[in-house]
Amino acid sequence: MTDQNLAIVVLAAGQGTRMKSATPKLLHPLGGLPIVGHVLATARELDAATVVAVVRHERDRLAEVIEADLPEAVIVDQDEVPGTGRAVEQAVAALPEGFAGDVLVVNGDVPLLDAETLRGLVAAHRAGGAAATILSSFPADATGYGRIVRTPEGHLDRIVEHKDATEAERAIGEINAGIYVFGAAALRDMLANVTTDNAQGEKYITDVIGLLREAGFDVDALPVSESWLVEGINDRAQLSEAAARLNALVVRTWQLAGVTVQDPATTWIDVKVVLEPDVTILPGTQLRGATVVRTGAEIGPDTTLVDTEVGAGATVKRTDATLAVIGDGATVGPFSYLRPGTILGANGKIGTFSETKNAVIGAGTKLAHFNYVGDAEVGEKGNLGAGVITANYDGVNKHRTTIGSHVRISTNTVLVAPVRMGDGAYTGAGTVVRKDVPAGALAITVAPQRNIEGWVAEKRPGTEAARAAEQSGAAQESGE
Repeated sequence: MTDQNLAIVVLAAGQGTRMKSATPKLLHPLGGLPIVGHVLATARELDAATVVAVVRHERDRLAEVIEADLPEAVIVDQDEVPGTGRAVEQAVAALPEGFAGDVLVVNGDVPLLDAETLRGLVAAHRAGGAAATILSSFPADATGYGRIVRTPEGHLDRIVEHKDATEAERAIGEINAGIYVFGAAALRDMLANVTTDNAQGEKYITDVIGLLREAGFDVDALPVSESWLVEGINDRAQLSEAAARLNALVVRTWQLAGVTVQDPATTWIDVKVVLEPDVTILPGTQLRGATVVRTGAEIGPDTTLVDTEVGAGATVKRTDATLAVIGDGATVGPFSYLRPGTILGANGKIGTFSETKNAVIGAGTKLAHFNYVGDAEVGEKGNLGAGVITANYDGVNKHRTTIGSHVRISTNTVLVAPVRMGDGAYTGAGTVVRKDVPAGALAITVAPQRNIEGWVAEKRPGTEAARAAEQSGAAQESGE
């Protein structure tokens, strides 16, 4: 149920210059979602009455993602006044008139912070009766972070920035994680008193904490269980560290749900992937996007599936597949390439070094190896031998090939689209099919074989082939 007394502010206005990228920091991918997408997903889990996202740098690109992931969010553009305090001030102004609940402030670059931790923060804030409650952590190295200085009673007394801290204060291991819950009324009052009178000329949200303490309000700090939960992403090194941490969590979640992952260190699974019990994932496998793998399937080794559905009991080995459907009990690979639009029926096969694209392949049909089947429809229980190609492109347009059920296409056959083969038809080896083949017919293209005697000696004199031919001829003449 919606928590009518909770509003969430997502701070997403920063430029993220340390990423050194044309892509805004919050839009860099992490586990199949942009960084900010994880924060939005967590906000959605909390069922707040209102979510406000504050944007500025590359605002249109960010707004597009926010509107897609969380359509109910209110998007606010930060004005020319810099700083987190100003961002929160504008977000609070966008809340429904008269809102008197709690305001949770989260950063858009903290993707591993989960809903359970934030629910605990909100609950502690409400139970403690403080004007504000912040998350804190105990990182291995607190250098550079604002320290939490507590009162003798254990409440937060003040936040001291590292550069301003005394030696005794720098020895404190507890730091400000930058996640806050405020009572809306107290927050409004204090934001009005925050100034830009500092070295950076910015309004800081941390100043609200100091103002609340000066006004006699209690402020609490709640440590998180693990410091990585609140670690932000500022550069690509931190992005890769977060990706590894997130992937380890995802892999372990699936292992506990009944999925065998032989080598978690080389297995990457995006957050939207769905796996059923008794799936086996072999080393070097990447499951990306909205991939779904059904019970009993075996994936890998060295396989990448993107937005691909794999049926129960299927085997996919050393394969790259995107936007494909692999039926129950089917076999794919090794070294197969399934491009978008490939649909392989139950118990079918796409074999070694085969490529498919926009092709529907019926149940039980086998593509042996070294095939290219593009823009085609193939019926059930057929067999395409080695080297079969659907020549679908005439240099201007793509054309479709239609192959019936129980068809046998022999090795090195080329089907020049548009062309049809009826049910039960066959081809001979090396056939070029340019005309439709009726059901039950055999298509062959036969030309008389010509042997031009002495061609090598005449056209390739002095070569190893010419010498070998000469020696072979001499041996035959001598009767050896």
